[in-house]
Amino acid sequence: MPELPEVEVVRRGLETWVVGRRIESAQVLDARSVRRHGLGPEDFSGQLEGAVVLAAVRRGKFLWLPLADGSDGGAPSSQPPHTALMAHLGMSGQLLIEDSDQPDEKHLKVRLTLAEAHGLPPELRFVDQRIFGGLAVVPLVPTDDGGPGGSGAVLLPLIPREAAHIARDPLDPLFSVEAFHERLRARRTGLKRALLDQRLVSGIGNIYADEALWAARLHYARPTETLTRPQTARLVRAVVEVMERALDAGGTSFDSLYVNVNGASGYFDRSLAAYGQAGRACPRCAAEGRTSIIVRESFMNRSSYRCPHCQRAPRNARW
Repeated sequence: MPELPEVEVVRRGLETWVVGRRIESAQVLDARSVRRHGLGPEDFSGQLEGAVVLAAVRRGKFLWLPLADGSDGGAPSSQPPHTALMAHLGMSGQLLIEDSDQPDEKHLKVRLTLAEAHGLPPELRFVDQRIFGGLAVVPLVPTDDGGPGGSGAVLLPLIPREAAHIARDPLDPLFSVEAFHERLRARRTGLKRALLDQRLVSGIGNIYADEALWAARLHYARPTETLTRPQTARLVRAVVEVMERALDAGGTSFDSLYVNVNGASGYFDRSLAAYGQAGRACPRCAAEGRTSIIVRESFMNRSSYRCPHCQRAPRNARW
């Protein structure tokens, strides 16, 4: 499943290729991909036609395009937007920018035709093989702290109602390490469980949790109430560094399903130190002249990967 860096790569692509353009038409080829739009495919298309995309915004793994009324063909209204096109990528959702003469993808679900812009392809296509993702036009509500909704929000203090419950993510300029530390200390759970709780911090999935915990030398079952401020700060730095490296590489891609808006896959999986590396030498231990092998352990019906030397289990572990 795409994680925060993958979604951010897509957001940046949409910011470059789609923001500022008017949606001329919206064609729904599979109603299942707009099932989150409660009023149905026709209403979905009707709300999009003529709208102008104001921004491409992300909080955690939530991605949305605030919309302004541009149906008269002129500039969008100066009033704050009331709705946004929200995209759920699910397991295999892709947003692709294509020329109209390009053949339809096998799993094409929704096609948006955009106003002509010099040098920019005219179609935004939503492709989804497994149909866990989808698109919907959703209402925007004020953010609870009065700040921008997320990365790429410019100065819009708005967020989709469906995403208002999640916390800011570590790449958000308004993310507070101190507030995160206080929430961790009050949570009374295992550290990785806390990292995966979108109400505490958004955007961290299984892959980047394992990588950040390895980088910070912390065990996934460390009780959150025992963390010191320096340890929390070290963990947040590790999360940010891991995600920024993933962004530089274009995200993490383990198969052909995840691609950005230009169809390019990420390659960060080739640089993973812990996740998926069971049976291989811990790179840090190897560099320091020790021999320690990355192990895989069962965790919440999935897997966790760690180095037994760098990330020793605490006596009071919260599994």
